[in-house]
Amino acid sequence: MFGNLFRKRVPIFKKRDRETWKQIRAALKEEGLKGARYGHYLQETVMGGGCGAKLDPRDFGRKGKIDREIYFVEVLPEDEERAREILRRRGIVPVVEENVLLDAALRKKPADDVVRL
Repeated sequence: MFGNLFRKRVPIFKKRDRETWKQIRAALKEEGLKGARYGHYLQETVMGGGCGAKLDPRDFGRKGKIDREIYFVEVLPEDEERAREILRRRGIVPVVEENVLLDAALRKKPADDVVRL
């Protein structure tokens, strides 16, 4: 009855990149890959705007609201290689960023970015 609903999936994409997520989703759907899960969520705490309205003050700049969503694609383990091959043929590189949920100040930076005094 529920088929693939409660089955374990393998993440092949997890990043703050809406355009690539749309391309991956379209490619896998066109190829008929069943059982994939596509979604996005916001994993940041929002500081109160001072008036208790729970509005994010960063959303009121000149360029409007910033997209802070984390986009993900998960596939069934037996379909992982097929999904990666579909994306390779289309020139799409799926990335899983493990530290995407960390604040920018807490992320590990490459040694090249470190200034040594």
